[in-house]
Amino acid sequence: MEVMTEKKIERKGPVLFSPYKRGEGIKAALKLKRNDILFEVKEAGLKGRGGAGFPTSAKWMLTAAAKSDKKYIVCNADEGEPGTFKDRVLLLEYPELVFEGMVIAGYTVGSDQGIVYLRGEYEYMLSSLEDYLKEMKKDNLLGDKILGTDFNFNINIHLGSGAYVCGEETALIESLEGHRGEPRNRPPYPVNTGFMGCPTVVNNVETLSSVPHIITKSGEWFKKHGTDKSTGSKLFSVSGDCNKPGVYELPWGTTIKELLKLVEAKDTKAVQVGGASGVCVPVNQFDRKLGFEDLATGGSIMIFNKKRDMLKVLKNFMEFFVEESCGQCTPCRIGNVKLLEGTEMIEKGTHTFKYINTLKELGKTMQVASKCGLGQSSPNSFISILDNFKEEIFSSGRNGGDKK
Repeated sequence: MEVMTEKKIERKGPVLFSPYKRGEGIKAALKLKRNDILFEVKEAGLKGRGGAGFPTSAKWMLTAAAKSDKKYIVCNADEGEPGTFKDRVLLLEYPELVFEGMVIAGYTVGSDQGIVYLRGEYEYMLSSLEDYLKEMKKDNLLGDKILGTDFNFNINIHLGSGAYVCGEETALIESLEGHRGEPRNRPPYPVNTGFMGCPTVVNNVETLSSVPHIITKSGEWFKKHGTDKSTGSKLFSVSGDCNKPGVYELPWGTTIKELLKLVEAKDTKAVQVGGASGVCVPVNQFDRKLGFEDLATGGSIMIFNKKRDMLKVLKNFMEFFVEESCGQCTPCRIGNVKLLEGTEMIEKGTHTFKYINTLKELGKTMQVASKCGLGQSSPNSFISILDNFKEEIFSSGRNGGDKK
C-alpha cells in the first residue's frame, strides 16, 4: 500500500510537504550503517523544532553511545504552547513522516521501543493514529523483523493530562512514568538517564517528520533551504488578525514582514513570536528574521492589529503562566505571580515606574534561575511588551500613582 504525502494544501513548503512515498525512508535507512545516518542528520544541520534548537544529531549520538540493554524514542506531541497547532496537522495529515522518523531514530540509536506522548486534548486523534500503526505493521514497516531484517521496533501512544509543563522533556518523562509532571534536575540528561532510567531520545513531532526526507534526499538537499545556522524549513502556526490564518511551511530566514504579506495581515501593530513564552515584536522590527540566529520559535505566530490593547494581551499571557507553573521552583512559582500583580497595578494605575523596573529585573533573574524552560521563558512577554509598547501601556489613562 503506497500513500503519497502531497496533500491538497494551498500553500506547500519546500521540505515537509514535498512528495514522499510511504516506507521510503525506512527502506533507505535499513540499507545504511547507523553511523551513516548520524552523519546525514548532522550534515543536514537539523535542530529541534520544538523551540530549543538543540542539534538532533548530537542527541542521537549521545543516546547511541550510551551503554544500556534498553533505549527509548519519545515523540513529544504535547503541543501545549498557546497559538501552536502545526504538530496537529502533521499527526492528522502526515503520520507516515512522524512514525517513520521514530523508526529511523530507533534503528540509529539501537532502540526497539517508541512512545508518542500525545496531548490530552488530542484524544480525538488516538483511534486514527492507532489504525495507522496497524497499517504499518501489516506492511512490515513496524513490529518484528522490519522489512526482513533483524531490526524490531514498536510504537505505543500515551495520552497526556493537560499540563503545559509536560512539554518540557524531563517533565514529560516523569508523566510517562506515572508521576506528577515536574521537571527533573539535570544532569543526568535523558540521553543517559531518561524513561525508566534508560537512555532516551525526546524529539518534537516536526523534528522527527524531517528525518525521512533527509534520509531519502540527503542532508545536503535539506540544508539548501533556510540559512547557514537555521537549515531547512519551519512550520508556523499563524493566528490572529490576518485574512489567511493557518499552518505555513517557510524556509528559515523568512522575515516577519514577508510572513505578514503572505497571510494578508493589515494594520499590524505587534507580532508575538513563539507563543506566550516568546517575544512581542513591534512594527519597527518587522525586518527581523525567523531563525535560531535571530527569532527562534517553536512555531507560534500571533498577529495583533492596531485595535488590540497590548496590556490586555500581556495580562492574558501572565494569567496563563501563573496557572500553568508547576510550582516546583521559587523563581517561577513566585515570580510569575509578581509579574501578574505588576500588570494589574498598571491596569489600575497604582504602579510606579521604579517598581515596574524592579519587576523587569525580577524577570531577568527568572530567565536564569528557574529550573526549566517554563520559568525561564515566561518573563519574555512581560519584558518585551513593556519595552516595545511602553507609550501605549503607560498612557494618560493609566497614569495613577507615584511615577518615581
